[in-house]
Amino acid sequence: MTMLAVFRSRAQALDALSALRSAGVPARAVSTPREAGVGCGVSLAFGDALFARVQRILLRRRDTAFWGYLRACGGTYLRV
Repeated sequence: MTMLAVFRSRAQALDALSALRSAGVPARAVSTPREAGVGCGVSLAFGDALFARVQRILLRRRDTAFWGYLRACGGTYLRV
């Protein structure tokens, strides 16, 4: 199942993507879905098995534009 880490800033999202990839997390940048209600944000997609690892990495970063996490569920996304 796919998880998304949602950001309001494109620059912070891409910087976080670089940090995740450097830590060996296979993630990619995607457009934020409308369900998030964040406008034109950028999200980082990754597998749900990596959720705890991604949380630890992003928590240490303290990005001000980080909004939260969404989980793909039946064609839509739910906030975690």
